[in-house]
Amino acid sequence: MRHFYFDHNATAPLSAAARASLVACLDEVYGNASSIHHFGQAAKQKLEMARRQVAARLGAKPKEIVFVSGGTEADNLALRGIVAPGQHVVTSTIEHPAVLNTCAALGVDVTYVAADSSGLVDPGDVARALRPNTALVSVIHANNELGTVQPIAEIARIARDAGAYFHSDGVQAFGKIPVDVNALGVDLYSISGHKIGAPKGIGALYVREGTPLRAIASGGHHERERRPGTENVPGAVALGIAAETADWTSVAALRDRLESGILARIASASLNGARAERIPNTSNIRFDAIEGEALLISLDLRGFAVSSGAACSSGAVEPSHVLIAIGLTREQARSSIRFSLGPENTEEQVDALIEAVADSVRHLRRISTEVPAHA
Repeated sequence: MRHFYFDHNATAPLSAAARASLVACLDEVYGNASSIHHFGQAAKQKLEMARRQVAARLGAKPKEIVFVSGGTEADNLALRGIVAPGQHVVTSTIEHPAVLNTCAALGVDVTYVAADSSGLVDPGDVARALRPNTALVSVIHANNELGTVQPIAEIARIARDAGAYFHSDGVQAFGKIPVDVNALGVDLYSISGHKIGAPKGIGALYVREGTPLRAIASGGHHERERRPGTENVPGAVALGIAAETADWTSVAALRDRLESGILARIASASLNGARAERIPNTSNIRFDAIEGEALLISLDLRGFAVSSGAACSSGAVEPSHVLIAIGLTREQARSSIRFSLGPENTEEQVDALIEAVADSVRHLRRISTEVPAHA
């Protein structure tokens, strides 16, 4: 059986360009980038080239890029590196757990701004949540489950006018839609390599020049005193190549083809979240009277990988906090599936997935009506 991958928001396959750069670096550039000898300087040159590549994709200066292990560390560094005891944070109810759980662990007051039924945060609600001691506003750029793109530039302006710093988790947006940190007005912006074809274990935090970020770990003087530890040079090199080469523009047409096919074929199926303001690869669809996990398993057995929620929540009994936050009932949230496409998907794969979803839903609905109510 052939297997087709539609779970890119969890992680994307390693791109050919990123893999080639990674392998070459592992084989040939094994020095420590902090060493002053030939091998160390060769590693340093590769590291700084990667920094320039990532910065260019963000419209940033190379010195504003801090290499970290991934999106979770970037979010932690942004929040913990800015917020001090006694201060206040504003965030949204549809953030990734890397932000929500870090906010909960900060030991400060946090205001959680709700999203509407489309999965969008109202900048006015952010403005009303601000206090004189608000140190940081953190709102995700593109939601990992719905794909909805937030009005980041407007929210950043509101935060800046109030004297607060603004952070955005851009893990799902970076490489998929244009991101210019200056046009957006963000002070801090998190990215992760494995969402766009780089390997797992590498990411970056953009830190606007002049932003007083504290290191959250003790060690050496790496990354301009902002993140101690010997840099992952091969990972950074692969991230630089992925940042330079990622092209997801063609995926939107495939996503639309998938949505149209499923909604036309299957009764009582509906789209969760906004249809317009989304990253090009993400679709979250609800199938009434279907358990999402059962549909996921059925599709997996047919050779299709999809998701019933955020990857880091897989196996949890609780339904998606994002879907609950936009007003779905627990039953509706559990009946939803996230399809997240990538550049390597084809029309043939999408059409095959539509057929598999239609057949699986028909089968699951039939057997659910055959089970006695007391069983």
